[in-house]
Amino acid sequence: MNDNYSSQDMDRYFNDPEYRKSFSQKRNRRTNRGIKRYWKISLIAGTLLLGAGMFLMIHLFSGLPSLDQLENPKPELATRVFSVDGEVLGRYFIINRSRVTLDEVPEDFLRAVLVMEDRKFYRHWGIDIDRIVKQTVKNIIDMRVRGGYSTITQQVARNLYLTLEFSIARKLREMITAVQIERTYTKDEILEMYVNVSFFGRGTYGIASAAQVYFGKIPADLTLSESALLVGLLPGPALYDPFVHPERAMNRRNLVLSIMYEERLITEEEYNGARNEEIYLREQGLHTVTGIAPHFVEYVRRQLSRLSDQYGFDMYRDGLNIFTTLDSRMQLHANRAVEEHLEGYQETFNRRWNWNTRRNREILQIALDRHIRDREDYKRATSAGARDSIRTALMNDTTFVNEVKRHTTKVETGFVAIDPKSGHILSMIGSSDFRTTRYGLNRAVQIQRQSGSAFKPFVYTVAIDNGYPPSYELLNQPVVLQLPGNQQWRPTNADGSFGGRNTMREGLKRSINLIAVRAIMEIAPVNQVIQYSQRMGISSHIPPYPSISLGTSELSPLEITSAYGVFANEGIYVEPISILRIEDKDGNVIADFTPNRREVLSRETAYLMTSMLQNVIDGGTGIGVRNFFNYPAAGKTGTTQDFADAWFVGYTPQITAGAWVGFDDRRVTFHDWSDGQGARAAMPIWARFMKYVYEDRTIGMPVEYFEKPDGIVQQVICNDTKMIASEYCPSRSTEVFISRTLPDTCDLHTSHRRDEERRRGATSY
Repeated sequence: MNDNYSSQDMDRYFNDPEYRKSFSQKRNRRTNRGIKRYWKISLIAGTLLLGAGMFLMIHLFSGLPSLDQLENPKPELATRVFSVDGEVLGRYFIINRSRVTLDEVPEDFLRAVLVMEDRKFYRHWGIDIDRIVKQTVKNIIDMRVRGGYSTITQQVARNLYLTLEFSIARKLREMITAVQIERTYTKDEILEMYVNVSFFGRGTYGIASAAQVYFGKIPADLTLSESALLVGLLPGPALYDPFVHPERAMNRRNLVLSIMYEERLITEEEYNGARNEEIYLREQGLHTVTGIAPHFVEYVRRQLSRLSDQYGFDMYRDGLNIFTTLDSRMQLHANRAVEEHLEGYQETFNRRWNWNTRRNREILQIALDRHIRDREDYKRATSAGARDSIRTALMNDTTFVNEVKRHTTKVETGFVAIDPKSGHILSMIGSSDFRTTRYGLNRAVQIQRQSGSAFKPFVYTVAIDNGYPPSYELLNQPVVLQLPGNQQWRPTNADGSFGGRNTMREGLKRSINLIAVRAIMEIAPVNQVIQYSQRMGISSHIPPYPSISLGTSELSPLEITSAYGVFANEGIYVEPISILRIEDKDGNVIADFTPNRREVLSRETAYLMTSMLQNVIDGGTGIGVRNFFNYPAAGKTGTTQDFADAWFVGYTPQITAGAWVGFDDRRVTFHDWSDGQGARAAMPIWARFMKYVYEDRTIGMPVEYFEKPDGIVQQVICNDTKMIASEYCPSRSTEVFISRTLPDTCDLHTSHRRDEERRRGATSY
């Protein structure tokens, strides 16, 4: 009973048993209703709490790796591109990471990592409780949230599987995953993961990439001082970047060394020696920014992009090893040849170029308009007035105008060297500015320019295959040809001279235009020339006009160079290749590559063409080669109309190489024969390259000679009649023939007839 009841109710309650019974029933009913409400509320609250807990657990575990991922971790690895002699030419990556085993990592580096990052690594089970408590207390005292909780195992978890955003959920996931990792792997396996996935700055993940980028070394060659510097980078790679903050980086290195000494991990002598050691960082230039062959590396990347779907790999994440055909030693020689030749050549051109002529002012105006339109600020401008304002400002900006001038008149080059027997691309240069051009336009592959006289060998090849020997004579006389559209073509010789007859050998040696034109008109039909050039590797469109005899068709350096390789390879065309093998990160072969081969010429025809092209170098338009290179070689110069493009394509028995020199802006041309002909603008690059390659003892290129096939016959001929010499011939020379094309022997009647024609000054017979 409570105070809400009256005295009468109380008396009745104690004196009347029935009343007391009914009262108890009412009270029980009220109590039962209260209990029901309590359990109902408890059930609802419990359900809500359970749901929240389950949501939290789902949220935490949704970011965790599966057991399969833990047992088979797949960090993003950089794909490495190797030269044929084992040098790393470049990497493809989203994250630049390369893998090494723990045995390849210096002990000093591992000691430094453990003392700086996780001293209890071999004693904890993935989480260091003491460390968490101490850091939490410190954060509370300092009233700020900082790191410092993570063990090496937790850092592996974060780097391998989790995102990098900071949150309580991420830290919990990190801890759970760390415990799973500890249950799955040994301590040494975890430490190996750590040194391969840690970020060292400058886009590098793992000690292998870091050692290469900062010191140009493999990890095993790192000194104690270098190891300490790299470990010092781990807390803040940008903060301690030795290239940007050298003093800060050295202080951090010294801190690592001092802690190692205090913990008796190194001796006092080692400590003092490492502290006083001068650090030599790798030069951030040719090799670390662009590599020695940036255009070749990009050329390979484009091919890998096409192969990725076929073979199911990701070149940016799978850590592939790409073994290529390029020889790093030959590439360095090519770089040197281009640099030595073009440095002075550019200066000579600049002295003679005059921007004040009407034509050149028009070229500059077009170039300025193009550069302005390509600028991002101009593209983003939302009104004509804003664009006009930008244009006016740039036109009056001397620095901008001078840069456009420099770019427009920059002498460019494309160079490629190929092994004619294997098709291996040995070196490739896509720009004269190979030291600073990361990729850009690859002029060895991506340009197509008129080839000039470098195309003439394809015309003479058809003539030889049609049964005409090198001694066959053609008229060196002007000709007028009708072209479509009622136009006329009046080809001339480069020096304006003409007269008499010349052999095909002499026509090629001296690059006589009218002899090549007569050849395509009389003995090497246009359609045949096109067919032969395509069979020999020319893939660009060749228009069906006689003018192609003078190289009016536009070709790339790679295709014309590979086509010349048919001569060097005794009539066999081998498609140029750049990739030999693709391996996964564990060394398993994904794909092997071999080039396509086909016989396109007889050995005899190929040899006769080589014999004729040897004359070009030994005494013709390519004789300048002999100022640099005195080994057996054959080749041809090429100069186009108005001196817009200069070429030299040539070969030895082991190497075929081609060089193009010109300008990206086709309106800019060389001045005249003194600087615009192939023998001056392009040939020195070829000759220097060959000289350096054959003199390099590390390459050990043997001297080889062009082998004469059995079907070739050497004969003494009469210079007047071009027939086999007899007792009646006053002047003789040696010529080579395919046995089936041997001429008749010169007789008295023929000799007298030619003598009479010579006395009369006849120009034909």
